[in-house]
Amino acid sequence: MDEFESLNRSKWECKYHVVFIPKCRRKVLYGSLRKHLGEVFRKLAEQKECRIEEGHLLADHVHMMTSIPPKYAVSQVVGFIKGKSAIHLARVYGERKQNYAGQSFWARGYFVSTVGRDEATIREYIRNQEQEDQRIDQMNLWK
Repeated sequence: MDEFESLNRSKWECKYHVVFIPKCRRKVLYGSLRKHLGEVFRKLAEQKECRIEEGHLLADHVHMMTSIPPKYAVSQVVGFIKGKSAIHLARVYGERKQNYAGQSFWARGYFVSTVGRDEATIREYIRNQEQEDQRIDQMNLWK
């Protein structure tokens, strides 16, 4: 409870679990993209005075726990991160591959949930999401 952030006239703790996917769930987040996107997301969040507390890039989606000041709407920050990261991908990878077309890298929409008192649970979930996906895939092989 001692870790409240502060603005001019307020103390706050606003953390959100955010999930979004690439368009058509292209499994391109592994390899060279995965290494760079984490840092790109962090820099973009800092531009909006936000902080990515926890994050994991999976093959076909992104999980982040983000701390967003109350003066910004969640949709504004997520839209900014998705839009600017898509532009970054188009600039860096656009010459080599035709499919990285700026604004159309990420699918429209996202999932968001407030963290509240379940912060430790959500951090654990984000860290172990990849193993859980593999476990579920293995279970589906026997159906």
